[in-house]
Amino acid sequence: MFSFSDMPSTTAVLSTYTTFAASAVLVRTVISEVQNVSNQLVPKGLQEKIMSKLGFLMGNLSSTMCIVIDETNGFSNNEIFEAAEVYLRTRIDTSVRQLKVSKVPREKNLSVTINKGEESIDNFDGMLLKWKFVCIETQKTNLDTENNFTNEIVERRSFELRFDKKFKDKVLDSYLPFVLERSKAIKEEKKVVRIHALGYYGEVDGSWGPWGSVNLDHPSTFDTLAMDPTLKQELIEDLNRFVRRRHFYKRVGKAWKRGYLLYGPPGTGKSSLVAAMANYLKFHVYDLELASLHSNAELRRLLVTTKNRSIVVIEDIDCSIDLENREDGDEYSANPMIKKNQLTLSGLLNFIDGLWSSCADERIIVLTTNHKDRLDPALLRPGRMDMHIHMSYCTFSGFKILASNYLGIKSHWRFNEIERLMEEVEVTPAEVAEEMMKSEDVDAVMEKVVKFLCKKRSERVGKRDGVEGGGGGGEEKVIGRKRKARSRR
Repeated sequence: MFSFSDMPSTTAVLSTYTTFAASAVLVRTVISEVQNVSNQLVPKGLQEKIMSKLGFLMGNLSSTMCIVIDETNGFSNNEIFEAAEVYLRTRIDTSVRQLKVSKVPREKNLSVTINKGEESIDNFDGMLLKWKFVCIETQKTNLDTENNFTNEIVERRSFELRFDKKFKDKVLDSYLPFVLERSKAIKEEKKVVRIHALGYYGEVDGSWGPWGSVNLDHPSTFDTLAMDPTLKQELIEDLNRFVRRRHFYKRVGKAWKRGYLLYGPPGTGKSSLVAAMANYLKFHVYDLELASLHSNAELRRLLVTTKNRSIVVIEDIDCSIDLENREDGDEYSANPMIKKNQLTLSGLLNFIDGLWSSCADERIIVLTTNHKDRLDPALLRPGRMDMHIHMSYCTFSGFKILASNYLGIKSHWRFNEIERLMEEVEVTPAEVAEEMMKSEDVDAVMEKVVKFLCKKRSERVGKRDGVEGGGGGGEEKVIGRKRKARSRR
């Protein structure tokens, strides 16, 4: 309980005040003397520079400006964020306390970046700049096709760039363009073709987003590809013409993209051709699985997150999704919410050749199928699939490429026999390659290939005569009986 008896006397209060005032005067005098000495010994410009640096490092908010660089800009990726991410890997200093280290399979080097919440200081043309990596996790609720709610953790990443506010114009006009150019040079020095797939959310390479990626170490090249040499050369010329015609596409008012349809039986090298195209152009590959998508909106969001100079591949499009059934039907018209959450043929066409197809430059779209006749004609017209490439059964010219790749030979005494047999049978390059892997002895391999082709010829004759395995289908049996009757006559 307060009591007047506990209060200090007036004399004590005055004595304390006098002591404090004298101390303040003494401190002010010392500071003044120090400033006078420093003014005499240290030039004023250098004093201001030192105080500016100290104020920046101590976080003097009154003199600093902050630029926030988000990972995305609307639906599309923010190039400045990606450039900063690459650039800062080369600017990790001793002020960083936590590093994030990762390594993906087959990659030689470690990937070292600053961890979320960490800061890194850069020096550019007399400016001190402080980068901070910010990562905020939020929960997103989605509605699936069965009207069930699902929760998803979404991570929002950004960089905060702080600097003295008097350098604002210099940072915007010089420093950030420098970061963009330097990051491009770094990526070009370490240019590695990567393949991106859906649904990893950072589990592959440590990044966060709808695409995860690994190095595309597929060894396929146009030199090793067992396809018709004339068709191969036509494709190479078409690719070269495409990548050098930036100004042409702009002049004629077309999106800078190209579509290729690869069709033919299984095992004829469609996937290997995609890898050869990627290795030839140094384009990244995006493997798009339509079956994993729920709506046209989701397809658009994925489309705008793909990079320039890339190949978007939809393999086995004829059996990956039933697009026609998703466009109409009583079930969808009765439930607008279900219809809204479907991927339709019109959505796919807009992805290939609509307004959304122009969201990236120098993009190649590849569709593969084993059954071209099953595809909607709307997918196949020029402007969508510009070049149709038939991946046929193995020809003798393709066989010689395989012999060179697998056995290191350009000729052999059995080549003439193999050429005659290959004119009579249909075999895929994958089947021939498998025979070549069964021995390291060249003569033994050639003998195996001849036996394999002879077996294929016998099977073909058996199918034609309806006697394969003791008889084929009903129609083949009738044909077989007619031939036997003719032989008796």
